[in-house]
Amino acid sequence: MSAPQYEADNIFAKILRGEIPCHAIYEDEHTLSFMDIMPQSEGHCLVIPKVPSRNLLDADPTTFMWLMPTVQKIARAAKRAFHAHGVQIVQFNEAPAGQTVFHLHFHVIPVYEGTELKLHAREAQDGGHLAHNAELIREALKFNS
Repeated sequence: MSAPQYEADNIFAKILRGEIPCHAIYEDEHTLSFMDIMPQSEGHCLVIPKVPSRNLLDADPTTFMWLMPTVQKIARAAKRAFHAHGVQIVQFNEAPAGQTVFHLHFHVIPVYEGTELKLHAREAQDGGHLAHNAELIREALKFNS
């Protein structure tokens, strides 16, 4: 069975091309981070590579040398910004595993003791609230070293 091909019309590819807006947090030459519009917790955001990759299974291994430092940077900032007790990093590969957007991405999900996560990809959050949360993480990034 051959692996599915990357589809250039996925929502994250459209975000990268500027066709769809996002609540951006951080961007560099290789990566982009933005708020998840259907967060599982306060501060839930995403980190994606700019290079087309369907998921971890087809990505060029060199993609991760740029991607993982950004995941770490965003995780630290989100934890700080939302006074989270921990951070869950989640990455799905193919639909049976829970992948709903077929562009490689990492979920950065602040977690709080005694608070259960919402279900994945279920309920959209207000854009104003997402914009505010993005600003909180951008401010926390100023303290990352």
